[in-house]
Amino acid sequence: MAEEFIMTQKGYDEAVERLRYLQTEKKREITERIKVARGFGDLSENAEYDAAKNEEMINESEIRELENKIKNAKIMEESTDNSKVHFGNVVTLFDHDLEEEITYTVMGSTEADPDKNIVSIDSPIGQALVGARCGDKVTVHAPNGFDYVVEIRNIK
Repeated sequence: MAEEFIMTQKGYDEAVERLRYLQTEKKREITERIKVARGFGDLSENAEYDAAKNEEMINESEIRELENKIKNAKIMEESTDNSKVHFGNVVTLFDHDLEEEITYTVMGSTEADPDKNIVSIDSPIGQALVGARCGDKVTVHAPNGFDYVVEIRNIK
């Protein structure tokens, strides 16, 4: 059975739009760059050609990845239940070791963006949070083998 990719309708729509862009506009741009680079002559020492072919390979890889995610997407509604942590909740945590508060949004892996504090429901922090209630202390099993405890302060 194929892996399911949990995402919101918005995330699904964005993935479909990104796929369309990669398959049309981006592919045309790369094809044009390859055509121009071929005009420079000897392909064995043609850095522009090599760069364009590498970009083509990366683009095709991203297309295949997006096609797989879209094909195996499971659309979930963001939860309005704030009694415990669900998909789509914004959760404020307190880390007693670091003495700091941090807020995360729990989403699917396709929508995760650590730079914006959007964590995947499948990540160590996401797995630790789902189902927990305000006031609970949960243990996060980090990939480096280091476990840490955070307290849930707020769920929206």
